Amino acid sequence: MSTTEENIVLSPGEWKLINLLWAHSPRTITQMVRALTDDTGWSKYTVIKMLQRMEEKGAVRHEEGGPAKAFFPVLAQQAAELTETEAFLDRVYGGSLGLMMSVMVRGGQLSRSELNEIYLLLRETEEEKPG
Repeated sequence: MSTTEENIVLSPGEWKLINLLWAHSPRTITQMVRALTDDTGWSKYTVIKMLQRMEEKGAVRHEEGGPAKAFFPVLAQQAAELTETEAFLDRVYGGSLGLMMSVMVRGGQLSRSELNEIYLLLRETEEEKPG
């Protein structure tokens, strides 16, 4: 993860836009407005303003040359997810993944399938670690 990506924090609305771009890019403003209209009701001008902010942050970029600006994600999905996860853990659980997992397990929030995924991941990680 680059230093730039480590500093990019997205608002909930910006997450909606970047998720669209990660799923399929490039996209035009019109395409994004159409894709989000049922969920958000955002106008074209709201989307334009958010994209401008995201460009200033370095999360997206655009290219001109066609009939409309084409937007692309710059921010890598994995980098954004890691930054958001670390911020959430710090804010809610004082940075403790163990505390969060304890709350989720004891609160019955994890399905048997999710618990099995966690066990498998832990076993694989343990086997990969030397000594």
